[in-house]
Amino acid sequence: MDYPRKTPTRSASLLSSVTVVVLALAPMAAAQAYVGPGAGLSLLGALWGVVAAIGAALLFVLTWPLRRMRRRKREEAKAREADAARASSATASDQPSSDTRPPEA
Repeated sequence: MDYPRKTPTRSASLLSSVTVVVLALAPMAAAQAYVGPGAGLSLLGALWGVVAAIGAALLFVLTWPLRRMRRRKREEAKAREADAARASSATASDQPSSDTRPPEA
């Protein structure tokens, strides 16, 4: 007679995975190593570069909407000025200029 197999529950599976990892890492001891000044400064410089790059990327992404809004306002103002200049030049060309002389008879 075949009995249905019991499938391991998620918590039992997780517990067994954690147990395997702990047992694999247990024999390892802390390394007693010396890091010289050159290697330490290189590591700190590289870490500082990564932190600065991530910070610059976040700053760029966060300020993007503000810069876009300012650019759009500037473009709208230029368009309004151009429309006003076009309108004023159109009305000025409809009127006779002041330096035209009446035709002499």
